[in-house]
Amino acid sequence: MTIESLLDLVPVIPVVVVHDAADAVPIAKALVDGGLPVIELTLRTPAALEAIKRIANEVPEILVGAGTIIDTQQPAQALANGAQFLVSPGSTPALLGAMQDSGLPHLPGVSTVSEVLQLLEHGYTELKFFPAEPAGGAPYLRAIHSPVPAARFCPTGGITPANMGDYLASPNVGCVGGSWLTPADVVARQDWPTIAHLARTARDLVLL
Repeated sequence: MTIESLLDLVPVIPVVVVHDAADAVPIAKALVDGGLPVIELTLRTPAALEAIKRIANEVPEILVGAGTIIDTQQPAQALANGAQFLVSPGSTPALLGAMQDSGLPHLPGVSTVSEVLQLLEHGYTELKFFPAEPAGGAPYLRAIHSPVPAARFCPTGGITPANMGDYLASPNVGCVGGSWLTPADVVARQDWPTIAHLARTARDLVLL
């Protein structure tokens, strides 16, 4: 898998926070049922690495990644637990080095043109734009496309069904990241059909 294929595989990458590793597999299966066979598990909870491991072992039809990579230990930990890609909200030289050392495809995060230019200098053309809405949203990405046409983005942060179409219409956006696909209350009541429905609705909105 390459980052190019990641950005083009699905229009919406579900960004998921798991508090109980037992929920990981049914969430992943629901997303697959809804037509979104990619999941980004954020490393924001103690259950995250175990959740990645369970999905990698039990749901081979989904591409499982580790998100919120913020320290140099996490890329190796994610790899050891079966992650197939990495996503960071920002980037530093040390963090980039650790993600590169893992051998996994990764999307380093940016929010300014200077950060984009720095990563282009390091050979990156596929990036995460975060936090998308507070950092300027789809108009910002369209504005930087002309001066920096080499960069493509997966914007995440504040993306909703109402605005994702505007992002996806931007020439430098390959996909978006969305947390609305797995609402906390839906996960708490283990309503997996609703997650499948939300995934299917997001996919179908793009196909319209």
